[in-house]
Amino acid sequence: MPTIFFYGPELDTERKKELIKSFTETASRLTGIDKSAFVVYLRPSPPDTVGVGGELLRERLEREKR
Repeated sequence: MPTIFFYGPELDTERKKELIKSFTETASRLTGIDKSAFVVYLRPSPPDTVGVGGELLRERLEREKR
């Protein structure tokens, strides 16, 4: 079973469904593997658990808001 992992922000149910459908359809089209074979995991990654450029993403986002 081909598996797709997505680490990103928390999403509402409708956006999760849309993302899973989009990933599955695109991967199936590009690989020729039937959509029913794909498994998609959405892993929430809060900004205080992600580092970008050597700093917490939360701090970077706060700085960019200013």
